[in-house]
Amino acid sequence: MILLRNASDLWDYLLKPRLNGQSIGFVPTMGALHEGHLELIKVAKESTDLLVVSIFVNPTQFNDLADFKKYPSTIEADIQMLEAANTDILFYPTVDGLYPSGTRELEHYELGYLETLLEGSSRPGHFQGVCQVMNRLLEFVQPNHLFMGLKDYQQCMVVQELVRQENLHLEFHAVPTVREADGLAMSSRNRRLTESQRNAAPAIYKSMNLVKDELRPGNTEAVQNKAVKLLEEAGFRVDYVSIADAGTLEPVIEWDGQQQLAVLVAAFLGEVRLIDNLLLTR
Repeated sequence: MILLRNASDLWDYLLKPRLNGQSIGFVPTMGALHEGHLELIKVAKESTDLLVVSIFVNPTQFNDLADFKKYPSTIEADIQMLEAANTDILFYPTVDGLYPSGTRELEHYELGYLETLLEGSSRPGHFQGVCQVMNRLLEFVQPNHLFMGLKDYQQCMVVQELVRQENLHLEFHAVPTVREADGLAMSSRNRRLTESQRNAAPAIYKSMNLVKDELRPGNTEAVQNKAVKLLEEAGFRVDYVSIADAGTLEPVIEWDGQQQLAVLVAAFLGEVRLIDNLLLTR
């Protein structure tokens, strides 16, 4: 595996395979890697000739400085995992490397309603930061294929909108969420849970399955409230439980039994905020 820290070095290294017509895959991460990331890498390796993985904890997408400072950093273990997974290139830039003019007064992206609800509402400016870093990374890597995890469902939609707005010629792949045996979605934030919090955390998956099992055509509020109650009884402080159109994320209060839905959850255990989602197909 080649480790590169400068965008110019990355560009130079990728020039020959790009000219030779090799397909380049890209998996962006913030490090603290786990089996979910390895599944992304596995899918990407099967679909492309050359794989670039990035590790960069992007300061502009954190609206809480304390959350940014507490984000886990395990670079040595990450490198070992990437080497074992036969990653071709690790791009590990610095903040100055991606933001040479600093992180103030950056470009603004018109994301419409996508940044007015759910994660957009709870974390103002978060998706602007996502677009700012992703546009830079995609400019440097110029991949043919981009792979991201469906656990961050709304983020996948935002990045696809960025790709459309910037007219980037790549294929977007949303890879299904990888879960622990008890249903908890794999996440770098899980490392911050205490033992008792970790034992309570699978209630998120249970709440979503409750919605999936009990949802019927008509008003959705009763089953939504049951999911919230389940989480609160498990010790969560609920940010949102949303039953929404799977294609737009607009809340669905009255369901016709045909509209494709997703349930999206964000909730706190102590200071740790967990998110998850589940498609509701019948």
